[in-house]
Amino acid sequence: MSQRILDVLMLGRCAHEFSWPRRAQDGSYYQVCLVCAAEYKYDWKTMRRIERVESSAPEPDTIRRRPHGKKPTWVPRARRLKMDVPLRYRMKNVGTWVAGVIDNISQSGVLFHGPEQLPENALVEMVFEMPEEISGQRNSNVLCQARLIRSREARHNEVGFALAAAILDYKFIHSAAQE
Repeated sequence: MSQRILDVLMLGRCAHEFSWPRRAQDGSYYQVCLVCAAEYKYDWKTMRRIERVESSAPEPDTIRRRPHGKKPTWVPRARRLKMDVPLRYRMKNVGTWVAGVIDNISQSGVLFHGPEQLPENALVEMVFEMPEEISGQRNSNVLCQARLIRSREARHNEVGFALAAAILDYKFIHSAAQE
């Protein structure tokens, strides 16, 4: 058994490796630690975990209803975390990895630049260092599953293609040295 898991089980300590923020039934966001299953509220505006959630079990007699009224016609863009982080990407389980650079990451996904264009709606795999504001860990490399939302040719000051992907899920990549 790895030392991290023993620490959690025996000593109650966890270094927390958080999932991509999920949406609760009430519309708020939360994250789950992939090691100890602790849940924390998450605020996309500040990109921070707020407080631990003690119990997320829904009440059995509650019925979720859609609020009445019109949807707003304008929705503000999700806050972007500007980055200049290398990544590798490819179509899911196909082809060789291609090097690129992340421009920004947000609630809606990742914007990155690379030399190879991929078709829209393609499932994409990406490997990069997830920011500590989201993962809860420094130097946390992840294998990310995503769907390519759009792509365009590079503008005059960019290289290759600009690609936007919606993150579906990710898992932490652990080297043998970390175990």
